Amino acid sequence: MQFIGQKLDSVLTDYLKPIEENWQPSDFLPDFSKENFVEEVKLLKESARELPYDYVAVLIGDTITEEALPTYESWLMDVIGVDQVHDPKGWAQWVRAWTAEENRHGDLLNKYLYLSGRVNMRAMEVSTQYLIADGFDIGTGRDPYRNFVYTSFQELATNVSHRRTATLAKQFGNPHLSKICGVIAADEMRHAKAYKSFVSRIFEVDASEMMLALEDMMRKKIVMPAHFLRETGVRMGDTFSHFSDAAQRLGVYTTNDYIEILDSLLDEWQIEHMRDLNEKAEKARDYLLALPARLRRVADRTKVPELSYEFSWIG
Repeated sequence: MQFIGQKLDSVLTDYLKPIEENWQPSDFLPDFSKENFVEEVKLLKESARELPYDYVAVLIGDTITEEALPTYESWLMDVIGVDQVHDPKGWAQWVRAWTAEENRHGDLLNKYLYLSGRVNMRAMEVSTQYLIADGFDIGTGRDPYRNFVYTSFQELATNVSHRRTATLAKQFGNPHLSKICGVIAADEMRHAKAYKSFVSRIFEVDASEMMLALEDMMRKKIVMPAHFLRETGVRMGDTFSHFSDAAQRLGVYTTNDYIEILDSLLDEWQIEHMRDLNEKAEKARDYLLALPARLRRVADRTKVPELSYEFSWIG
């Protein structure tokens, strides 16, 4: 962590934008101080009226996931090598700056949904509070190798999800919402490039242990950060399965997307060409290279549930 942290200053400028130059949620929302505020809200509500039920459910689930940033920040602050007390300018600075950029996503989506008139905001807020209070266990422990595998994968997954909601919003005749989802997706891709670069650097100096960490994470499967998602009166995690089904039905995020992300990471980190590994790491490499084909065979036999589910979030 000290080795790859030597270039954190350049990482901050390469993968994050200066705060004063960055977009903010208010750039995409009606301005309450303007005389045409009411008219703009009416137009927003009209454009949101035709969004399909599953789409609204997925957008709410995405929003709740983004709003659980306090959980993700506190988790990363506890990773080995991150020390906000004795080294606040090192890895802790990256975690804070990354969180600050991510924080805008939930703010923007939350305000859009509030103005849309399609959402039971209290029910959604209850789910958000539950998700932060329940925390999460992503199978990484405090190990930076496993955490950076997770964040590399997860940032790519959220890029796919927001990019697809942007495309669908445009198809549903809502270019405003499409732009909102699009700018969020662009942030996620920048962040993914950063975390992928961290893993690449680790492979340069500790290839066998990094390979074993990658194998371990893929054997466990990468769980989504909102996998404990629930509603009032629903067991922890049960709502997530319904949210996931809706995302698969829409094609927002599917099993095939999971496999394609894995494929892209194996290619990015040149796993096939890794040499000078110890015996355990060589076996791990072979397992990883065979995994996408194995997952595709399973995916071909998996059907997406078509059963409708009534989310408490949607009135």
